[in-house]
Amino acid sequence: MLVLRAVIEDYIRTQEPVGSGALTRGHKLGVSSATVRNDMAALEDEGYLIQPHTSAGRIPTEKGYRYFVDKLATVVPLSKAQKRGIRSFLSGSVSLDDTLRRSAQLLAQITGQVAVVASPSLARSALRHIELVPVSTVTLLMVIITDTGRVEQRTIIVADRPGDAEIAAIGSHVNAISMGKSLRRASADVHASAQEEPAGTSRALIEAIAKVLDEMATQERTSNLYMAGTSQLAHGQSADMNVIAPLFDALEEQVVLMKLMTTLSEVTQSHGVGIAIGSETHTPGLLNASVVTSGYGQSTAGDEDDDATGSSATGSEPVAFVGSIGPTHMDYATTISAVRAVARYLTEVIANEEDPDADPDGAA
Repeated sequence: MLVLRAVIEDYIRTQEPVGSGALTRGHKLGVSSATVRNDMAALEDEGYLIQPHTSAGRIPTEKGYRYFVDKLATVVPLSKAQKRGIRSFLSGSVSLDDTLRRSAQLLAQITGQVAVVASPSLARSALRHIELVPVSTVTLLMVIITDTGRVEQRTIIVADRPGDAEIAAIGSHVNAISMGKSLRRASADVHASAQEEPAGTSRALIEAIAKVLDEMATQERTSNLYMAGTSQLAHGQSADMNVIAPLFDALEEQVVLMKLMTTLSEVTQSHGVGIAIGSETHTPGLLNASVVTSGYGQSTAGDEDDDATGSSATGSEPVAFVGSIGPTHMDYATTISAVRAVARYLTEVIANEEDPDADPDGAA
């Protein structure tokens, strides 16, 4: 296994087949070159290495990378200076969207790969406040603010709009029964409260609000994606267009990418992140690529009996993900450390959105 780790580390660094002589010279393995050759042959027989040409050295297989990531890779946490650099760069953001955009740019710079950051999903967010703003005699603007700092606007058209004082009272009533709940739970509770109202303008408006919340919960199953690093990956020293071209095609399929990275972020694997290598992505364009991702934030929305299946949120699910996509010979140690660091910072940001009085620099 020491030989396997040495082969993979050398191949990640050089992208050239690794021979026994280079391993003996470059690593203190404590054995002869002949023993290393025998070990490499055994690793090839077991499917961890492959010899691309008869006279060439060996390169890792997908199985080899998986074992390396799970058992052999040594991930060194980012230094305090690096963490301060991340915090300094991201703390200059003017909004949550700006923070997410900067996070993607920063992660791409650190790894030299494609960085993908998803905005917090409305479906996993808890409601903080709803504002009703009269716009015309038949139109209101409904502003929805979540605990993750996301702001959405929807237009409500009613045949007979209540007066301003009544609208304000309805807004207070809806906030009282919605605060801290998921969109779906809030929709159900608001709809139930409407049934207690006598037929009229107030009931019609409350039902319209419930409908908006339900539509948002139903339709919002994907988030905005912030992506960076495609150019530097394409022009990097190790760029292989046979690998890069299909990867770029896969990046265009954002729904597929969202599903893959969301699933990975929910299942923590090695080193506190989710990792899919090659065929594990179940995506044709990523057969020669690896994906490293981590969830950030934590859902606080109360979702008891959230859907017809009776599933409920436990509060342990991340609200979104941050990840890096690159060739299978990526520098896993650096990528894992960077993804974890950015995810932790974004979790702090989301926590501070939930608590406006929190100290943004209080977390380590």
